[in-house]
Amino acid sequence: MPVKIASEWLNSCSGCEISIVDMGDRLLDVLGLVEFVHLPVLIDHKYLGQLGDQTHIHIPEATVGIISGGIRNQEHLEMAEEMRKQCKLIIALGTCATHGGIPALCNSFTNEEIVGAYYSTVTTEKPVTVPQEHLPYLLEACYALDEKIKVDIYLPGCPPHPDQIFSALTGLLQGESIELPSQSVCDTCPTIRDGKGQVKALKRFLQAPDYKRPEDSLDQMRCLLEQGFLCMGPVTRAGCGGDGVVPRCISARVPCRGCYGPVKQEGNQLLDMLNALASNNIDIKSLPETSSLLRFSGAHQRLRPAQKQKEV
Repeated sequence: MPVKIASEWLNSCSGCEISIVDMGDRLLDVLGLVEFVHLPVLIDHKYLGQLGDQTHIHIPEATVGIISGGIRNQEHLEMAEEMRKQCKLIIALGTCATHGGIPALCNSFTNEEIVGAYYSTVTTEKPVTVPQEHLPYLLEACYALDEKIKVDIYLPGCPPHPDQIFSALTGLLQGESIELPSQSVCDTCPTIRDGKGQVKALKRFLQAPDYKRPEDSLDQMRCLLEQGFLCMGPVTRAGCGGDGVVPRCISARVPCRGCYGPVKQEGNQLLDMLNALASNNIDIKSLPETSSLLRFSGAHQRLRPAQKQKEV
């Protein structure tokens, strides 16, 4: 009998769902073993019944619940809680679900600041009218799933590589434990490392990195961080290259931006990156700002609005 799966997207872009489709022919193997009972991105399944005659959100019962995206408003929270109630096991799919992702950059500002910036400009006549009717209210921050509901399996990535999704789903269906890579991007990077950088300050990525010839393989290119480019490889979980191992950004000869989140689930990419810069003799004062070090992991109260100084 097929295993029932419910999938839901919250504060996300649908990239994780596209990654599921990107499994290609392997998706047919998965579909032969499962039955999707709820999948809004592909299946017409209404939250309030097909006729819209129900008063509460309802998700069919399922063995596995897959949720992409974080929790930003009341509707997201209700959906996450309903998924947790109806599913025996919850998978947090993608870095938005595991660590807040790009949307959690909003945690550096209050809701008032965000709404004020969105609906008004220097030329907007006052008072500004902000739509409120029939809209779910914003929570005070953008949350990762495990800040509001229990999560059983984490599959980070922006988006997760199709290889990892396939391995996780098939392994789960076969009763195997799901093991995430425990290495950093640096551990799977083929570039040349001397151990210490010669550049004392970070530089903008406006020029080609140093390697012998453009057509040379990656093992002929020197570590981008040691060249003075901000590369989040030391503090980011490996796996973005899938079974091919080579990190996606590095294979394109650009620095890692940290999309797989911290190496350990509870890690802090900002603090760990500051340590990595110091260990490479790079002055941390050359960082133009630090919020971007948490561009994919700003949930779990990593990013918060700056405290304003009281007027005397």
